[in-house]
Amino acid sequence: MDYKIVERILSVSPNFLLEKDLIHSGYSIIAGVDEVGRGPLAGPVTAAAVILDPLNIPDNLNDSKLLSLKKREKIYEELMYSSTFAIAHVSPEEIDKLNILQASLLAMVNAVSKLNVTPNHVLIDGNKIPEQLGGMATAIVKGDSKVASIAAASIIAKVTRDRLMRDLDSDFPVYEWAKNSGYPTKCHMNAILKYGITPHHRRSFRPIHNILCG
Repeated sequence: MDYKIVERILSVSPNFLLEKDLIHSGYSIIAGVDEVGRGPLAGPVTAAAVILDPLNIPDNLNDSKLLSLKKREKIYEELMYSSTFAIAHVSPEEIDKLNILQASLLAMVNAVSKLNVTPNHVLIDGNKIPEQLGGMATAIVKGDSKVASIAAASIIAKVTRDRLMRDLDSDFPVYEWAKNSGYPTKCHMNAILKYGITPHHRRSFRPIHNILCG
């Protein structure tokens, strides 16, 4: 894809202009892809692939991290009814085997493959394109704050993962995952030191690895 076109379109953000340009170029089905959960010490990395309906795009799409919980949940519910989407998780065990970068790329590939329609082109947040999507994808740095489809994917991925961590919190309340989503907060680290790790912790991450190695 012509990166001069990308640069021009992304001068106003977030918006659906890049998708429109691709549609006008003959790509009828455009999916935005994003992942969440690279930094936590516990839980999966989660990716979402989203195909927006050009005639029914929710208002206020943005990078999920820039939205309040209330706004994020509201847009998530709207996307459930107005878009085509798929979600994929890569487990802590797989993260430990692959490393977090490869696990994140795998989650993106799996999310795209789970869509019930095959996209003609994929817009990916970040600067790396999974090998399996090469030739049919464009990587956009900070795409979740520039491109509507990627912003939608970031919202669906984050809400899904946060809800999953809240569910896990009911079984492991001492780690307060409902509040920290598995990130290394002071409370989470203190709980690890006091109670040890769970099957949901990422053993290859340095803080956990250091504790396990004594």
